[in-house]
Amino acid sequence: MNPIRIVLADDHALVRAGIRALCQTLPGVEVVAEASDGSQVLEMIKAHHPDVVLMDIAMKTLNGLEATAQIKREFPQVRVIILSMYTAEDYVLQALKAGASGYLPKDSATHELELALAVVIRGEVYLSPQISRLVVQSYVQHAGTAGSPLGMLTPRQREILKLVAEGHNTKDIAFRLNLSVKTIETHRAQIMKRLSIHDIPGLVRYAIRVGLVSTDN
Repeated sequence: MNPIRIVLADDHALVRAGIRALCQTLPGVEVVAEASDGSQVLEMIKAHHPDVVLMDIAMKTLNGLEATAQIKREFPQVRVIILSMYTAEDYVLQALKAGASGYLPKDSATHELELALAVVIRGEVYLSPQISRLVVQSYVQHAGTAGSPLGMLTPRQREILKLVAEGHNTKDIAFRLNLSVKTIETHRAQIMKRLSIHDIPGLVRYAIRVGLVSTDN
């Protein structure tokens, strides 16, 4: 049986070295190349024809989510497993939408990576238990809002709406979510447009009405 050929993609050399060492303990697994950004990943795929890419999200030039989407367009046979410190719902959903076959937190146990590789090679999707619970909770939480205006908002937009309603200003929200002020302003404008609400007090009243925040906030 041929080994599973892997490309490692992470912008930290020490992290790549750790993942490589981990992979070398797994039977039937071969690391054929490493990359420090999304653009290099695409080059390594062309040169080495891997079965799986272990992909970080936060990389320069071309981040992991953008690279995943491009891989699925250009190399649909290659499976991508996201290995990330980010476990927020928005990142998971974006990764799955981009075409990732798996999602693991970076603190996952060795046996979980081995299991994830076996699952995605079969053409299935693997989510760690932590990530799977997050996706299920998100579905349950938002299933009842699908036909409402709130259901038209993305998970990130609901998160921003909640923070706005709790009284946080744009700069504070940007800091909390590790986004730029301009990005928060763009999201807020889209929220107002989708909800047909054009001022902050109106957003606060709406968030209270639909239960995103309580009057105690």
